[in-house]
Amino acid sequence: MERQTTLVTKENAKKNWYIVDAANKPLGRLASEVAVMLMGKDKPDYTPTVDCGDYIIVINAAKVKMSGNSKLIKKCYYNVSGYTGGLRTRTAGEMLSAYPVELIERVVHGMLPKGRLGRKMNRKLFVYADENHKHDAQKPVVKEIRI
Repeated sequence: MERQTTLVTKENAKKNWYIVDAANKPLGRLASEVAVMLMGKDKPDYTPTVDCGDYIIVINAAKVKMSGNSKLIKKCYYNVSGYTGGLRTRTAGEMLSAYPVELIERVVHGMLPKGRLGRKMNRKLFVYADENHKHDAQKPVVKEIRI
């Protein structure tokens, strides 16, 4: 009896909506689990060349934790405008207090594949600083992250 490998196409990829609560979760572990769900690697019919991942809503981004106090002071995030002297440096503590949504988006984006498929996967991530979100019509299911 021959077995055939079934590959998922973009037409028959089943995508669900999940809510992930980031309160009191370590940032890196949360981001890696979210990236796996965005890519679809947690599904048995994962296909690397197709976007078969789910839509993820991350709530309570302002309550995420970072292990160790030195990371809040020493870890830096950079933006360059392209002009001379246009380098902007922000520490992880500044990002967590002032821009928690951008912090989680940047960390998850760094764990996704690079290229057009990774950008397509990144568009399925929705991050909110508190528990309010605007995706009730999609009927998302609360997913507990194993950390």
